[in-house]
Amino acid sequence: MKIVHAASELYPYVKTGGLADAIGSLAATLADKGHDVSVFVPGYRAALKHKEVAGAEQRLGLRVEMGDRLYAGDVRVLPVKKGLTVYFIGREEFFDRRFPYGNGERDYEDNDARFVFFCKAVVEVMRIAEIRADVVHGHDWQAALLPLLLRYEERRSGIALAMKTVFTIHNIAFQGVFPMRSFALTNLPDELLGIDGFEYYGQINLMKGGILFADRVMTVSPQYAREIQTPEFGCGLEGVVGTRAEDLVGLVNGIDTRVWNPARDRLLPARYAVHDLTGKSVCRAALLKKHGMDEAYKGPIFGMVCRLTEQKGLDFLLAARDFFVQQDCRLIVLGTGEKRYESALRELAQAQPKKIALSVKHDEEMSHLIEAGADFFLMPSHFEPCGLNQMYSQAYGTVPVVTRVGGFVDTVTDIDEQPADGTGILCQPAAADFITALQRAIQLYGDRDRLIEVIKRGMTRDFSWQKATAAYEQLYQDTI
Repeated sequence: MKIVHAASELYPYVKTGGLADAIGSLAATLADKGHDVSVFVPGYRAALKHKEVAGAEQRLGLRVEMGDRLYAGDVRVLPVKKGLTVYFIGREEFFDRRFPYGNGERDYEDNDARFVFFCKAVVEVMRIAEIRADVVHGHDWQAALLPLLLRYEERRSGIALAMKTVFTIHNIAFQGVFPMRSFALTNLPDELLGIDGFEYYGQINLMKGGILFADRVMTVSPQYAREIQTPEFGCGLEGVVGTRAEDLVGLVNGIDTRVWNPARDRLLPARYAVHDLTGKSVCRAALLKKHGMDEAYKGPIFGMVCRLTEQKGLDFLLAARDFFVQQDCRLIVLGTGEKRYESALRELAQAQPKKIALSVKHDEEMSHLIEAGADFFLMPSHFEPCGLNQMYSQAYGTVPVVTRVGGFVDTVTDIDEQPADGTGILCQPAAADFITALQRAIQLYGDRDRLIEVIKRGMTRDFSWQKATAAYEQLYQDTI
């Protein structure tokens, strides 16, 4: 198949979260399976400075109509490997910035124009370069206009650009909501502004358009597909999602086992596998030493790597501060995010420097070391469309402690509910329930034989993209 992806992030060129990993791995695996894959991504400053992209050929100049103006742009084309080509959509005014979406405190005020331009540019490149796709797949609100813009260009130019379109909701909490005047940038008919189109409480909602106008809608786990049809998790779009229920499917992401594999991970001080866990002890000692803790410590280590935001359950973690202070355990947290959580965790770490450590930064090497060196990995999210770290954790022999939401339900089996198959600890998304889950972890750690059984079951599970991509292939074929 000829498959086109459009997304706002792509590993290894630009990444703020799991979206980049998912698109990068999915595209590469589809190419390995013999498909012809093109990926479109904005030409951010960081992406264009990447060593692979810096020498990429600038092949196309673009003129994109937005409202009553024409905006110039350019395209760098990077042939990554056989079957995989990446197109970087450039316009300095929009993408030559330090961060992809905002300055860390608030979103850029012109994000509407930036990503309308991106979607229109994708369509224009497909037209000029004569890219004719079986499937065009847009991801999240930044690419939500693509299915509709594609069809309007086909009608205007009298050409066929794609047989079918697919739109994925990676996180329905981020929808691309802008003032009504922003709709003029799309040059789409005003009839699409009504309640059956982009209108959303007096504004426009780009994700709503993607949900309504793509041929197929998907999200990143079966459980999340069910959740976003409810008021609790739908973030105001549950009714819209419900209208596409027959066309909605949830497919769990995979993990890149070339990057996340303890048997070959060169970011670790020692490697290990399910038949020989010796290297995990070396990683454990290195993790403790890195954070100024006694590397000979024998008690349980809890690790956490995430954006420090409410979604990730930082309020639950802070509510459990007495547990971490009073119990014989260690807590190591890596991430950046909201200042209130950074400050609260920093105070806790400063008060208990021998027990609790915080690193406020992005550190890929440290994230791997935490996955390998910790005994338990904490993910107390309020909601989680799919999640990747709970799969990394099981692959690394680190028992995940997760809330009973989204992709966690589809990828972690509770050790008490299914003792013969359990790979982790699940709890309800509430502070008291999370503390109970931590206590269950302490009990599991005290039963060495059972702990080893749980570890080995997790390490033998297949979360690879080879398996996950087969479901995408079937989805594409069914859609066509």
